[in-house]
Amino acid sequence: MKPIVKSEIMSAFQSLGLTKGDTVMAHTSLSKIGYVCGGAQAVIEALLETVGEEGTVMMPAQSWKNLDPEDGVHWDVEEKYWQAIRDHWPAYDKRLTPTNTMGAVAEMFRSWPGALRSDHPARSVAAWGKHAEYLTSGHDLSNIFGDGSPIGKLYGLDGSVLLIGVGYDKNTSLHLADARAEYPGKHNCVEHSAIFENGKRVWKAYETLFVDGEDFAQIGEAFEAENAVRKTRLGNAELRLMKQRRLVDFAVDWMEKYRK
Repeated sequence: MKPIVKSEIMSAFQSLGLTKGDTVMAHTSLSKIGYVCGGAQAVIEALLETVGEEGTVMMPAQSWKNLDPEDGVHWDVEEKYWQAIRDHWPAYDKRLTPTNTMGAVAEMFRSWPGALRSDHPARSVAAWGKHAEYLTSGHDLSNIFGDGSPIGKLYGLDGSVLLIGVGYDKNTSLHLADARAEYPGKHNCVEHSAIFENGKRVWKAYETLFVDGEDFAQIGEAFEAENAVRKTRLGNAELRLMKQRRLVDFAVDWMEKYRK
C-alpha cells in the first residue's frame, strides 16, 4: 500500500470540516489506516496543526488495568494471585503510567510536549491546546464520565468527536449519555485502584457508575440513521466527525427508550 504522509492526513481532517480553533476528542487505530509515514507522530502532528494553538485535542489515556482483578481486567492471572495485584500494582502516576489498549497514537499523545493528563487512576484523558488544563483538571475518582468530568466538560465546550478507524464501541462520549440517562438497570459499583494518598501507595476503594458500553455500536448505528455524520477515508480507515452534544443527547433518549 502507498504510504500515507502527514499532508494527506491533514487533508482528510480538513475534508471532514475540522479546522483552526476546534475542540475535538479523538479515538484512533493507527493500524487500521495502513502504513503511515511517521506513524503515531505524524497523526498527532496533523491533528495539532489542523486545530492550531487556539484549538484543543483530547484523547483517552485510560490505564484500566489499575482496577481490581474481580472486575475481569486481569483475566490472565489465577484468582489465588489476585491479592498480590492488590498489594503491589504500581500507584497511578500520570507522568509514567502507560495506557492500556488505547492505541499507539494515544500512548504517544499522553506524553506529548505541552499535553496534560487527568488524575483518574484508571480512566484518565490527555489533552493539548487552549482548553487542556480545564478539561483535565478535577477528574474525580467517582465521576469518571459524568457532568464535570473531562467528557462532560467537552460537552460544555460544544466539542466534536473524531473516530479514526474505530467504531462507536470506542466512543467514550457515549458514557456521558450513560451517566445522564435514567433506565431501570442503571446502578453504581465499587471499584479499586492503586493511587498515591498523602505520599503513600494505597489500594483505594471508590463508588462510581457501573460502566456499560455493550450497546454502543447499536447506538451509533441508530444515530447515523437519523443524523448526518461527516465521513471520509484515510488509507484503509474510515474517519467520522460529529458534534458531541448531538450524539450524547441522542444517546440519552435511546438509552431511556431501550435499556432495561
